[in-house]
Amino acid sequence: MDRWRGRVALVTGASVGIGAAVAVELVRHGMKVVGCARDVAKIQKLAAECQSAGHPGVLVPFKCDLTKEEEILSMFAAIKEQQKGVDVCINNAGLGHPERLLNGKTGSWKNIIDVNVLALSICTREAYQSMKERNVDDGHIININSICGHQVIPFADLHFYTATKYAVTALTEGLRQELRAENTHIRATSISPGLVATGFISWARSNNRDQVAGMYATRKSLETKDIASAVTYVLSAPPHVQIGELLLEAIQEAAFVAPATPGPGLSSH
Repeated sequence: MDRWRGRVALVTGASVGIGAAVAVELVRHGMKVVGCARDVAKIQKLAAECQSAGHPGVLVPFKCDLTKEEEILSMFAAIKEQQKGVDVCINNAGLGHPERLLNGKTGSWKNIIDVNVLALSICTREAYQSMKERNVDDGHIININSICGHQVIPFADLHFYTATKYAVTALTEGLRQELRAENTHIRATSISPGLVATGFISWARSNNRDQVAGMYATRKSLETKDIASAVTYVLSAPPHVQIGELLLEAIQEAAFVAPATPGPGLSSH
């Protein structure tokens, strides 16, 4: 990670969960991290904790509603003015609503697409343009995906969310192809965790409390620090190495009994 010291990373959804863990880990490795979320107070608290811990990097909180393109563009303009630009973009922000395909609310579906697909794509575009205009040829764009981006879990509340994660898988591969065509060494990676111990799927508990509780009882979860370690692993790869897809699952210990049917491979994204 030495070559990234002093360089700028954007982490979306940095207020809690995986995003917060990734932001702190990059600061610990000496990067200037712009952490964005709607709840900027939580990131401000993280920034103070990083400073108190004496981490060599710095966390810069930025309030941004990723469902609004104008706010994303304003954020990138501010980063350009204050930090010159983005060298690493971690598209971490993601959300889900328990809306099934047969009776889901259209507004909820649109909200999921706005964050999981459109915001990710806008941030990717703006990050690439930031790198290109500064002749940064070794940048990195990392999409925090999910196991749900590779398989359809038999859990109806997740089906629309799953479609957006399949989109992330396709978008990451498409991005790699376009970067290759541009003859750039900027790399693109999808990190797909399985079940992660975060509050992300609390939305499912009101309607499916028993099923969700059973899932956590029968499967060992990853921790947010595991995903943060995966991000630094990807960034630490030699410049000639492209890690296209990284899938993470917790090793199931003997004390855990495998469920009779496949459990949802949920991540916090």
